[in-house]
Amino acid sequence: MRRWSLARQLFVLQAVIVLVVVLCGALLAYSDAEARAGENATREVTALAKTIAATPSLLSALDTPNPSSQLQPFAERVRTSTGVDFITIMDPRGIRYTHPNPARIGEHFLGHIEPALAGQTFTETYTGTLGPSIRAVTPVVDGTGRIRALVSVGITVQAVNAELRDRLLVLAGVAALALLIGSGATYVVTVRLRRHTHGMSAQELGRLFEYHEATLHAVREGLLLLDGHGVVHLANDGARDLLGAQDAVGRTLPELGLPDSLAGQEVRDELRLTENRVLVVNSSPVRKGERLLGTVVTLRDHTELQQLTGELDSVRGLAESLRSQAHEAANRLHTVVSLVELGKPEQAIEFATTELELAQRLTDTVVAAVDEPVLAALLLGKAAQASERGVELEVTPESRIDDGALTGIDQHDLVTVLGNLLDNAIDAAVATSPPATSPRVQVTVSTERNALLVTVSDSGRGLDPADVDSAFRRGWSTKDGGGRGLGLALVGQAVRRHRGTVEVDGSTFTVRMPLR
Repeated sequence: MRRWSLARQLFVLQAVIVLVVVLCGALLAYSDAEARAGENATREVTALAKTIAATPSLLSALDTPNPSSQLQPFAERVRTSTGVDFITIMDPRGIRYTHPNPARIGEHFLGHIEPALAGQTFTETYTGTLGPSIRAVTPVVDGTGRIRALVSVGITVQAVNAELRDRLLVLAGVAALALLIGSGATYVVTVRLRRHTHGMSAQELGRLFEYHEATLHAVREGLLLLDGHGVVHLANDGARDLLGAQDAVGRTLPELGLPDSLAGQEVRDELRLTENRVLVVNSSPVRKGERLLGTVVTLRDHTELQQLTGELDSVRGLAESLRSQAHEAANRLHTVVSLVELGKPEQAIEFATTELELAQRLTDTVVAAVDEPVLAALLLGKAAQASERGVELEVTPESRIDDGALTGIDQHDLVTVLGNLLDNAIDAAVATSPPATSPRVQVTVSTERNALLVTVSDSGRGLDPADVDSAFRRGWSTKDGGGRGLGLALVGQAVRRHRGTVEVDGSTFTVRMPLR
């Protein structure tokens, strides 16, 4: 059998609580009403008894031969007007002068009169001729201080209970109304809760929460849940690691290094750069009708893949250069063979050795200056690419890197920095060099004061000083076409990761990264 939903359990619990509270309140109210009814009856009979005993006409009637003839009508008038059940006036011996039943006049009063004979006014509950009653007895004193008579005023317990029953009916009505209102409010809360919990039981909700927590911790990709105002309400472990922010909850996207435009927008596989990583970002808004409830943002680490892509581009460029050189070498070989066949061996030797000297000179320059294998291979590959595009790439004599000198600098970051700077310089030299000037790129790579120093300059017109800060942000580019503006952004990211600096002076870029 399916367990009760959380909403139903809470409804039953709240209904029981409301019922218990109302019943306890009703019992307390009844007890208080009962006590107050007795107190009110006691105060009423005491006040009335004292008032009658202080009436001057009472002493005058006692001096007549037949006091009952005057006192009986007086007592009945007062009893009828005040609503008490009996008023008994008696002599000090307890013989009645008045009674609601005239046949009882002359009989002995049923009750205690000793405290009254001692001059005190007292109350008691006693069973008399009219049944149990709450009564007050007080003495009637003349001017000499002598007790001439006693006055007893009483209300039957039955009358008190009748009044209490009237109050109880009102109390029951109020309790029923409170129970009805409480049950209605509980039902409204239950319906709302059922809508929010989808009718699931507490155990199902608990199990769902456990699955939710396990999933968040198990997923390696980053996951952010934003509210309608773009504030992070949930971030899993992957998102905290990728963004480098353990306190991501409660912060906005710009505070985490992501653009605010992701909130409420549909984004598919967009590259975003943070301080240390290249991220592939997807975002999907969550709406209810026209109202934006929030946004789901997923993050994937693309840093290593981007680095490998850069290396692959370099290798691909080198392969293209080698293919072109192979084609050119075939042409040159045919030329040499033709010169030999024409009987001009001296010209053939001169033509072949000139080409070999140019290539060998560049190789010797790079190998002599740079002992770091990765760096040397990158420079040779970029030199071949530049040559294919008609650009002369020169490694300056100031370049010097010994093998093992670049401690503390990741080879991937080194390829990223130097490769992208050279690519941009070659593009700028081809596109913006003056017409009468041969496109040219110079590169200097050296170590200085425990730091790697990389300087790349070209013959182009260089960056406008106003664009220097923007150049290292993703998406900024002087070239047309989509997918641009990533190279310098990756350079800036790699340099920041190594706590280095980048300086730009026109067409000269200088990077300094500390060595360990």
